[in-house]
Amino acid sequence: MVYWELFLAFFIPNIIGYGGGPAIIPLIEAEVVGRYGWMSPQEFAETLALGNALPSPIATKMAGYVGYDVAGIGGALVAIFATVVPSLLLMLGALGLLYRHRDSPRVKRMSQWVRPVIAMMMAWLTWSFFSEGLNSAGLLHTVLIGVAAAIALLHFRTHPAFVVLAALVYGGIFLS
Repeated sequence: MVYWELFLAFFIPNIIGYGGGPAIIPLIEAEVVGRYGWMSPQEFAETLALGNALPSPIATKMAGYVGYDVAGIGGALVAIFATVVPSLLLMLGALGLLYRHRDSPRVKRMSQWVRPVIAMMMAWLTWSFFSEGLNSAGLLHTVLIGVAAAIALLHFRTHPAFVVLAALVYGGIFLS
């Protein structure tokens, strides 16, 4: 039964999600944290931060980690399969269809409507992480890490992996 739940937890977000890994993270969080309760919001946020620091697509890393945490190697394989194979098959089918109708005004309008939805989902995820940070680390630490990360990313153009690593070190020293 747990393999079926793992399959659904990653299959559904990857089928209905549009826009790549960052766009489906809130959908995966809804399944993993909300529906099945395999992780707390804090654990999910930490897993996501660590996953963002590593190379390769975030959705497959999240699937592999959660699947392994829930049901061992078999769970990791099922979750990764549910993440990769159905999306690949749908993408190949949809790509052929969209390519055939790429000049259609309807296809162009559809693409324009999807962008704001993705932006809202990312805003919700950001707010969720911010409020979780306030609850677990407090206002001072949350604002300090956020401002330092923004300066490092925007002003110094630091690679995001190093920013996440610095935040993990800061949290290990000051929040443990």
